[in-house]
Amino acid sequence: MATEQIDATHENPETHALQCMEIWGGNRAIDSAISTTGIDAWIYSEPFESGVGGGDIHYVSMCASGRIARFVVADVSGHGEGVSELAATLRRQMRRHINRVDQASFARALNEAFRRLAEVGQFATALLASYDAPTNHLIVCNAGHPRPLLRRAGETTWTLLDRHAGCAVIDHGGGESGLPLGVVEDTDYFQFAVPLKPGDLVLIYTDAMIEAKGEDGRLLGEDGFRTLLDGVSPQADAVIPEALERLNRVRRGVAADDDVTALLLHHNGGSPPSLSFAERARVIGRLIGLGGD
Repeated sequence: MATEQIDATHENPETHALQCMEIWGGNRAIDSAISTTGIDAWIYSEPFESGVGGGDIHYVSMCASGRIARFVVADVSGHGEGVSELAATLRRQMRRHINRVDQASFARALNEAFRRLAEVGQFATALLASYDAPTNHLIVCNAGHPRPLLRRAGETTWTLLDRHAGCAVIDHGGGESGLPLGVVEDTDYFQFAVPLKPGDLVLIYTDAMIEAKGEDGRLLGEDGFRTLLDGVSPQADAVIPEALERLNRVRRGVAADDDVTALLLHHNGGSPPSLSFAERARVIGRLIGLGGD
């Protein structure tokens, strides 16, 4: 099966402006920037041992109206051609759901597509995030993935972003949450909505970032990684490089023993005109699965 990958390397950090109905991404090494309506993003991905394609998959899509941008980071156990085939599967599902505002159906479709992984002892975690420009909300769906981090504009500390976070507007479309893809058939996935303002940052990453071991041999974990990032540069484009530098110091120069991927979202303030309160409520309800498409 042909692989679906971006033709980019760490030597090509140019910004790519995403067009309507475009899907961008893959599972190759990348160090680049992209822009969508309301969001500037930076993506860094390094396959284990500098392989051609890794087990981390990242994609970004823009709907036909240019209103909804979707960001996906998946971590598949294993490497090689099988993962590249799954990257192609993920891309096809993103194409199929590119104009659907409720990403829970997208998560269910991925779960079904990835169920065959469990049959060979593999699994995948994924973080799905859809940014709705008219409402300035990021809708998050977590399938067994490390929790993202949020840093509000003007602040120096980060908050673990989940459905219990006090900063989030929380609701859901019913069902369970937190299960890796392909583990349980017909699983529903929890979603929550996070209001974003200009300057806010959201960092999505794979577990190599939280499995770095310090001198005491203990893993950083989510809380340790969050603390490690406190005080990083206020400049959005410097966050990932500084995070990698700090992790390198924790590992004392030893390379990570897994694929490393980080995706940083920055609200750039370029949203469309605001909706009325009633319109915002209807749109957010549709985004979290409480209404029709």
